[in-house]
Amino acid sequence: MGTAATKPVAKPETEDLKDPAYLKIRDLIYEISGIYQPEEKLYLLASRCSRRMVAVNAKTPAEYLSHLTTRANREAELRSLLNEITIGETYMFRSPPQLEALRTVILPQLIKSKNAMGFKRLRLWSAGCSTGEEPYTLAMFLMEESAKLLSGWTFDILATDLNDNSLVTAKAGIYGEYALRSTSELLREKYFKPYDEKRLQVSDKLKSLIRFDRVNLSDDSKMIFLKGLDLIFCCNVLIYFDLISKRKVMQHFHSNLLSGGYLFLGHAESLYQVDDRFRLVHFPGAISYWKAPPNYTGSEKS
Repeated sequence: MGTAATKPVAKPETEDLKDPAYLKIRDLIYEISGIYQPEEKLYLLASRCSRRMVAVNAKTPAEYLSHLTTRANREAELRSLLNEITIGETYMFRSPPQLEALRTVILPQLIKSKNAMGFKRLRLWSAGCSTGEEPYTLAMFLMEESAKLLSGWTFDILATDLNDNSLVTAKAGIYGEYALRSTSELLREKYFKPYDEKRLQVSDKLKSLIRFDRVNLSDDSKMIFLKGLDLIFCCNVLIYFDLISKRKVMQHFHSNLLSGGYLFLGHAESLYQVDDRFRLVHFPGAISYWKAPPNYTGSEKS
């Protein structure tokens, strides 16, 4: 999902926010996606709704609620509203300390344990991938390591988001200077091709490493099948969830990860009082959460 977009949002009139239809829309969104809008942020929801109300020609919040609940197009309209709510922005190589932790500690650890079992394959999941910058960063990182640590290994990356529009952008892989500002010239030359005067497009080889899909993290029917993962990146996504929704997602993440796998969250996010099954691991400038093997009896990993 990335960081919440910084575009200014006009606040609807205070009286409008008292319309009970907004609370019903908020509860519907929460039920479907786990995303919760507290009272003090209700103006953000109302603003997003107002854009969709114009699009479907709904005159009142109550009329728009009917578009979400009783009209024939309700599922499509709900997806359109979720697209409005989950707009995000990010850039490539946003968290070098996480990549350094991968390079120096986590990958050697995973390589050792998987070699012992005769496996030379890594599976990663970028959950809440927004417009694709994170999974493409991971793909470049792994490609660079394939000549070193990961020589002879295969890897694949699953990248998911709730926002249809973000996924379209991610699949296209066309980025301007904002998204590429932390990407070196060497990596730009190796993994991108010119698209127009101001933008570059991800190479087909890099794209082939990533499978993009729409996944709702609150959808048990999809989450339950995403098994066998070595690494999960879910950065700046949990900030949209309340405690109950966070716990539900973490239950799936713990099940989705293989023993010895790692979970990375955003810098401002924590599993404190959310899930105590993961072991907190400290790295220089970054933290991660480790799924200890069933027979692990050591002290907290550090």
